[in-house]
Amino acid sequence: MRIVMAFGTFDCIHPGHIYYLKKAKSLGDELVVVVARDRNVQSIKGRKASTSEKDRLETVQSLRFVDKAVLGDREMRKWGVIKRFHPVAIALGYDQWASIPPLREELEAAGLRPRIVRIGSYNEHKNSASKLLKKHAKK
Repeated sequence: MRIVMAFGTFDCIHPGHIYYLKKAKSLGDELVVVVARDRNVQSIKGRKASTSEKDRLETVQSLRFVDKAVLGDREMRKWGVIKRFHPVAIALGYDQWASIPPLREELEAAGLRPRIVRIGSYNEHKNSASKLLKKHAKK
């Protein structure tokens, strides 16, 4: 069984999320989606998610093409969730912060060697969820 992992906040699921997760699933046999912890969302995005980690986890798990959804590590960059599943590939969204070469180096140092794939944008001309939420918050 070739496991693929996809990571994200998944606050207010939209077509871009669906596209990203379906593309991730196509990289292997089983898709494990890692939903960001509330405190990590705050740290990364500088704002709280509009829904709790528990609600976001349940929403992602309800997607028929997601084989398993789990909460991310409590402490970022510890790679515990990756070590638990040993994925053959990790899918990153087009707007996720990680730069592939340094991420690959960190994972290799932890004894992990998944393929890292950047999934392109669902629609290059539309705003990302983060941009839309920031735009709405300014009004």
